[in-house]
Amino acid sequence: MIKRIKEYTKKLSSRVVAYLKRLSPKTGMIILSLCIPFYIISFAQMALPISASVKGVLWFVFFGLAKTTQYTGLTILGVSGIKNLKNYIRERKNCKK
Repeated sequence: MIKRIKEYTKKLSSRVVAYLKRLSPKTGMIILSLCIPFYIISFAQMALPISASVKGVLWFVFFGLAKTTQYTGLTILGVSGIKNLKNYIRERKNCKK
């Protein structure tokens, strides 16, 4: 039974990753940029006047969303998309000089 569950999860995760890699790099950048507000919210909510348990739950939720969007965006971009992004940033820096 456990072996079947492991096989199913491997198959499912490979299908999800294959689907995400088919999305455009622009979509990957949008999703990757969403992690920034989630990180900010996850730590900024600590300043709110609410109980510690609610703060912990909010931090868990927003930090989890930040990590999820970060890794999803990186999966969509892939290695070549990240190289293209680095080259784009370098070109912009060289043009400003």
